[in-house]
Amino acid sequence: MALCAKKRPPEEERRARANDREYNERFQYASNCIKTSKYNILTFLPVNLFEQFQEVANTYFLFLLILQLIPQISSLSWFTTIVPLVLVLTITAVKDATDDYFRHKSDNQVNNRQSQVLINGILQQEQWMNVCVGDIIKLENNQFVAADLLLLSSSEPHGLCYIETAELDGETNMKVRQAIPVTSELGDISKLAKFDGEVICEPPNNKLDKFSGTLYWKENKFPLSNQNMLLRGCVLRNTEWCFGLVIFAGPDTKLMQNSGRTKFKRTSIDRLMNTLVLWIFGFLVCMGVILAIGNAIWEHEVGTRFQVYLPWDEAVDSAFFSGFLSFWSYIIILNTVVPISLYVSVEVIRLGHSYFINWDKKMFCMKKRTPAEARTTTLNEELGQVEYIFSDKTGTLTQNIMVFNKCSINGRSYGDVFDVLGHKAELGERPEPVNFSFNPLADKKFLFWDPTLLEAVKMGDPHTHEFFRLLSLCHTVMSEEKNEGELYYKAQSPDEGALVTAARNFGFVFRSRTPKTITVQEMGTAITYQLLAILDFNNIRKRMSVIVRNPEGKIRLYCKGADTILLDRLHHSTQELLNTTTDHLNEYAGEGLRTLVLAYKDLDEEYYEEWAERRLQASLAQDSREDRLASVYEEVESDMMLLGATAIEDKLQQGVPETIALLTLANIKIWVLTGDKQETAVNIGYSCKMLTDDMTEVFIVTGHTVLEVREELRKAREKMMDSSRTVGNGFTYQEKLSSSKLTSVLEAVAGEYALVINGHSLAHALEADMELEFLETACACKAVICCRVTPLQKAQVVELVKKYKKAVTLAIGDGANDVSMIKTAHIGVGISGQEGIQAVLASDYSFSQFKFLQRLLLVHGRWSYLRMCKFLCYFFYKNFAFTMVHFWFGFFCGFSAQTVYDQYFITLYNIVYTSLPVLAMGVFDQDVPEQRSMEYPKLYEPGQLNLLFNKREFFICIAQGIYTSVLMFFIPYGVFAEATRDDGTQLADYQSFAVTVATSLVIVVSVQIGLDTGYWTAINHFFIWGSLAVYFAILFAMHSNGLFDMFPNQFRFVGNAQNTLAQPTVWLTIVLTTVVCIMPVVAFRFLKLNLKPDLSDTVRYTQLVRKKQKAQHRCMRRVGRTGSRRSGYAFSHQEGFGELIMSGKNMRLSSLALSGFTTRSSSSWIESLRRKKSDSASSPSGGADKPFKG
Repeated sequence: MALCAKKRPPEEERRARANDREYNERFQYASNCIKTSKYNILTFLPVNLFEQFQEVANTYFLFLLILQLIPQISSLSWFTTIVPLVLVLTITAVKDATDDYFRHKSDNQVNNRQSQVLINGILQQEQWMNVCVGDIIKLENNQFVAADLLLLSSSEPHGLCYIETAELDGETNMKVRQAIPVTSELGDISKLAKFDGEVICEPPNNKLDKFSGTLYWKENKFPLSNQNMLLRGCVLRNTEWCFGLVIFAGPDTKLMQNSGRTKFKRTSIDRLMNTLVLWIFGFLVCMGVILAIGNAIWEHEVGTRFQVYLPWDEAVDSAFFSGFLSFWSYIIILNTVVPISLYVSVEVIRLGHSYFINWDKKMFCMKKRTPAEARTTTLNEELGQVEYIFSDKTGTLTQNIMVFNKCSINGRSYGDVFDVLGHKAELGERPEPVNFSFNPLADKKFLFWDPTLLEAVKMGDPHTHEFFRLLSLCHTVMSEEKNEGELYYKAQSPDEGALVTAARNFGFVFRSRTPKTITVQEMGTAITYQLLAILDFNNIRKRMSVIVRNPEGKIRLYCKGADTILLDRLHHSTQELLNTTTDHLNEYAGEGLRTLVLAYKDLDEEYYEEWAERRLQASLAQDSREDRLASVYEEVESDMMLLGATAIEDKLQQGVPETIALLTLANIKIWVLTGDKQETAVNIGYSCKMLTDDMTEVFIVTGHTVLEVREELRKAREKMMDSSRTVGNGFTYQEKLSSSKLTSVLEAVAGEYALVINGHSLAHALEADMELEFLETACACKAVICCRVTPLQKAQVVELVKKYKKAVTLAIGDGANDVSMIKTAHIGVGISGQEGIQAVLASDYSFSQFKFLQRLLLVHGRWSYLRMCKFLCYFFYKNFAFTMVHFWFGFFCGFSAQTVYDQYFITLYNIVYTSLPVLAMGVFDQDVPEQRSMEYPKLYEPGQLNLLFNKREFFICIAQGIYTSVLMFFIPYGVFAEATRDDGTQLADYQSFAVTVATSLVIVVSVQIGLDTGYWTAINHFFIWGSLAVYFAILFAMHSNGLFDMFPNQFRFVGNAQNTLAQPTVWLTIVLTTVVCIMPVVAFRFLKLNLKPDLSDTVRYTQLVRKKQKAQHRCMRRVGRTGSRRSGYAFSHQEGFGELIMSGKNMRLSSLALSGFTTRSSSSWIESLRRKKSDSASSPSGGADKPFKG
């Protein structure tokens, strides 16, 4: 593994000579070994401990442990600190070691894969990790490519081979690579063994779509491009074998160059807790200083009088030094403001939340038998704070399955099924699919629902025949027929595969091709067409054409392309047909289907010969070759005759539009980052409802230079600002801005906008001087789609948002091309889909379908955040209430660092008496049920705004804890000053006072957690009341005769607890303390619920109302009442939120109504509803006669 991590100076160029390891070793290139793990056996302990002690709390507890080892200042045993500290460090280390073990296991699995390497003229099996630059490797069908290779030769003609690049760019369709002609004949091992060519090329980089180099061989130079390269992570498909020369290996490969480093992820709550621990430590030091000064003054003024029987220790020679030692003693005593049990409890709660995710049956995919998996336990609460989601497209939003859905031929649309009344049938109401049994070569997986299209084909309709003839000829698909009648198509794009398969099923079967011919079986008859030219597709032309000669000698051009391009190149005589087809295209586009327009043109022999000569001259031109060819193509692709259009569905995963709609309502912004082309990404944007026709404008940024991109972004911002001068309803733009308190002017724009940007434009937009302009523009848009982006660009976009927006980001993807993005985001989610397990291995959470994301965030994430916040608030409260009593006692004990409670109570308070109730709340608590969390996505917003636990909430908890500690000390102190026992003797003594204060404390914090618990389970009841019972059991046991007999030096106060708690005065003191501590909390919460309820309070109240109404209806049915139902609806038909919730309106209306209602502060909504309910009860018909107000 050390070899993997070896650092080398940066390269300026790469030199690799075939079959010459000795020459290549001089350059010290990286081996093919990869390493994604963080530790090894030697580095684990020091590195892991270093990482753990980066946590401020761990360092703090280590410091306290050192203090407790000094006997002069320690009033507590060192054992109380070292055991929990070692426990925490061990648990964390075991978890980290387990995670890293699996990374090692994955690395070893990959590094030990076998590959055939040509060594000394013989093919030998070698492990991947032993492959070196300059080696020649043989790959066989369906094998992964071991390193970045220069393709030398293959089993296919002309040195072609087919690869699948899903691990690189997420696309599962096959791509073609070709060896240069001079090496394509090197198929024989003896020839390859003699091959000594040298490649000089660019140094290692992360650009997946670019490669430039030169092959020097036999005193000739041969240019190399990306078309000649096979990259690591690709899979060889439909090619028996191929040979390649290793150019880049291991960490130098483009796949590994695009993989981000494993980062140590912390939640925002973790970071806040680190800050709070520092503040608490500062507060602790201040208290220590105050008490130390008090000790020094007391010893100087008072203590000197008692030197005879209270002498100083030998080392103490002055009041000042006594105060100094007292300072450290108080630091130890008061350290329980942040006990280490806090961190143990946090880990336990997170572990529980992780198991809830793993056990969630509603996130279990039955089809793939795949459960959801929380692969980390440290980020659960951050799932409740996500503001930005960055999603891959192919395989994440879509299934990457293209389906021929509809078509328009000669003005007639096919694909919809109508019932007897002429209404369009929905999918579930459709009859059986079309029967293609007449065609023995039909693909049995192909489904089409409209039988009229097949009838038109069978009846010999010439337009329909020409339509499918075009689809069977105009493509670059390769056909393979392993057995008679079993056809396999190798398509570079799934769109082409879907169209050629559709033509195949409707009787126009593409059988085979040669460089000069195409053979098609048309309605059972084999016809061979002469292929004269292919006018290939590119992103500028957005169309593809073929020119063929049929057996009768007739020459015809067939063309298919984007409607925006092709409709302008049609003959004027097709205007009427054009209008009809355009209507169909708009209809298809509205359904989110991917459309293509089909056209043809007849060419006479003389014109074709002349055109072919011009094409040949353009192809031989040395300068502006592409422009000249485009001009020649443009000329022939004009005045075409319209045939029709196709509509293909890239099938979305189930539930994607609904999930995106729900997450958008939760104020989560979704950006799609895809390696796919722009048209495809935009179509999917419409399909999943990210983009809609109702949007004010969709900005498309395609600039190739820095100036062009900056200008396009500037124009987009100007348009948004221009349309937002006023937002209507009497509000000016400035009023809207100030009322919503937005930090960015652009984020207050009226209207909905979307931004689509290409990869080459994004490269400029991400430059340091333009990244803020891009971010400001993008964040003002409702939807952002980045197309043709590299894996590294995906990570850069995520990093940009993290850097400037200070928002929690989540990245979700399913391929190796998403790994860098997943590692960069605060939270990484892997989809266990069609593209391997690289994304899952790099992720923090994984499941099989995008739709589960809504449940992960809106249910598990929101609950985890809520539970963790409530847990932390309560934990800090109970510990300040517990610890600050020592501070007040210091003023009455000569600042001697004497504890109020006995040592066993101090030890057991956080471990036994109060640990389980707060754990139960942290693991099981809910504010609203899961159905309501999904129904009202606005409930998610408090997490995004970090409202439930922040510095303000922390200080409120601390203030409540200090208030409780004051009452906890001074009420018993005041009572005990004058109180007597039943027999008239003085009640006050140190042990009785300690028992009273401790009992009051345990009861008060137990009642407080009862108030804080929003969702009671049997476990909550058992833990809260059980903890109280355990406290009394241990208290009586420690003051019993039995323990005194066994440990007379440890348990000297026999019967103290029994005698103290037998006094009515003590119980009255405990009750008084509890009431005074708790009543302000109850009053405050009641007033808050009444005057300014949260959205969750509103939802809970509506639940109670629903339950009461159901109970009333059941009661009415039981006693047989037959009165009017109008009074039953009187309550729900009032103004306010109730009518919207109860009326069955859609989810969005309910959420918006509720969120709007919570902003009303002029009157009590509870009282208003109660008053209206009582009014309607006294006048049953009054409420029902009112019109419904929507």
